Amino acid sequence: MELDVPPFDPQKRLAARNATLTHEDALNCMVYRPDEQDPEAEEIDLGDAKILFTGVFEAPADWDEHEREEFFADTNPELFMTAFIECEAKPESAQFFTVEGNDYVATMPNPGEVVMFYVLDYSEDDNGREYIVVRDDEPMS
Repeated sequence: MELDVPPFDPQKRLAARNATLTHEDALNCMVYRPDEQDPEAEEIDLGDAKILFTGVFEAPADWDEHEREEFFADTNPELFMTAFIECEAKPESAQFFTVEGNDYVATMPNPGEVVMFYVLDYSEDDNGREYIVVRDDEPMS
């Protein structure tokens, strides 16, 4: 008999979510998703979230030069960051969303300064989803 066990401990996930949402270094952000039906259309505004940067992404030590080149392509590796991102809406609400790969995150680290990030990938465990995001180095304001 197979047990239907959730992949992650819900209590730990909730604690991790709350830790991100209340962390003093977490930044307010907006999350956008490209329109899958029309790539030329405006992105869909998913809503408000908090992003907590955890550092610069470091390629695994076992990656060879080809894997590194393929992953980073022509992008400066210093633009690749890791972060936790949590929707501010309550999980049971209609406004709740989960950030996915290919989403965009807009932050305002300083008044009048918008910094965009592309969500490349994520890993997931009891501590939540830790995303790899790529900073758009084109200035916006």
